[in-house]
Amino acid sequence: MKFLLEKGGSVEIVLVSNNIHPTEKGRELLDFLKEKELFKGKFNEVYSDISPKGENIILLGLGDEEELTLDSLRKAFYKVAKELKKYKIDSVGVTIPKFKDLCYKSTVTAITEGFLQSEYSFDKYLSDKKDKSSLEEVYFDVLEEKKEKALEAIKEAEILSEAIFLTRDLVNERPMYMYPEVLANAAKENLEELGIKVDIYNKKAIEELGMKAFLAVAEGSSKEPRFFVMTYNGDPDSKEKIALVGKGLTYDSGGYAIKPGDSMDTMFTDMAGSATVIGALRAIAKAKIKKNVVGIVAACENLISGSAYKNGDIVGSMSGKTIEVLNTDAEGRLTLADALWYAAKEVKADKIIDLATLTGACIVALGNLTAGAITNDEDLMDEVKKASELAGEYVWQLPSYPEYKELIKGDFGDLKNTGGRGAGTITAGLFLEEFVDKTPWVHLDIAGTAYGDKAKGYLPKGATGAHVKTLYYLVKNM
Repeated sequence: MKFLLEKGGSVEIVLVSNNIHPTEKGRELLDFLKEKELFKGKFNEVYSDISPKGENIILLGLGDEEELTLDSLRKAFYKVAKELKKYKIDSVGVTIPKFKDLCYKSTVTAITEGFLQSEYSFDKYLSDKKDKSSLEEVYFDVLEEKKEKALEAIKEAEILSEAIFLTRDLVNERPMYMYPEVLANAAKENLEELGIKVDIYNKKAIEELGMKAFLAVAEGSSKEPRFFVMTYNGDPDSKEKIALVGKGLTYDSGGYAIKPGDSMDTMFTDMAGSATVIGALRAIAKAKIKKNVVGIVAACENLISGSAYKNGDIVGSMSGKTIEVLNTDAEGRLTLADALWYAAKEVKADKIIDLATLTGACIVALGNLTAGAITNDEDLMDEVKKASELAGEYVWQLPSYPEYKELIKGDFGDLKNTGGRGAGTITAGLFLEEFVDKTPWVHLDIAGTAYGDKAKGYLPKGATGAHVKTLYYLVKNM
């Protein structure tokens, strides 16, 4: 799909809201439809007049301009792009006005994203594949003084969409094909071509690093773990480093605390945090953002075997702290413990963000719409919130009162790997805080947002690619 900054297109998309006045051709159709009560201009309302004798117009309702957001623009243009697929249209044009309270450049980015999101599908295993869109050219009639910014916006939207699609593809891949070695190699393949250095550590090297907690989780699988570090030096003159740490469980059976069967069929997605970091790094590098970013992933499988770790074990960690394993299905925090310690002590990161499909409790608390957040630094948390708002990806900060830490204090080891059923997302996050060594840090629990059991707006069924944009805007605007 190609985007051009000029008038054109075989079909015109006419925007309708309380403050937008359509073109003359669009106004005649709109007046007729309103009189017949066939179209009212409500948000996401679409009416198509496309035929040999028609006006070749699509009316797109945006509702009340006061309520319009960047994310609602993404949703609206995703819907109209899907509508265009019905008619095998190869080109379309739209005039982009200045919306009240919305940045013009961000508006163009959001609209472009809406079109691009309509192109994603994970159909590699389908015999009968869906027809691809015939739409080849999209013409944007933009404000003359905003053309340069509009070009930048289109490029950014293309970069972000490609990165999101990569993340979705990695998460959607089935566990028989996606295991630690494959995930590490995928990072190398997609990042080194952009100048990102990818160092991959095998099991022996991980042992030499002293990552005992990570290795304990990995012991049950015949597939060896991989630890990989992705280094992007976008600003060689700066010593500041931002670490992005992603959970990398390529399959999680729960171990000896085995999951119910109907809770296990999507557990190949438990590496969504790592895929999000890989996607974000690709976008950051393609956009040539002048920041230094280090991505870190501890990848393994959590399976059952004679060598698997067990409930009741006490394991060590790279930090030297010991951990009582009360539940082998609380494994992600063990792998992240060593990865976070590496970020804090070896990378010496100035700021750390981790992303993990960590707790079912987060889905109970926040559903599939919002990621839960725990932090030790309110300033960094504010930066994450601003980035998430720009991305249209919701984040909600959870309390982290010191009394909660009593729930994970160990009896026979330094820490317990679970604090029980109550406040599960909070105690999991506070467990991770024990391994950041006071480095400013934000934990994002993306258990609910990384994968959807049905399509919603421009988010497809399956992997969503959520939070790639949050990380991108966070790093860009730091």
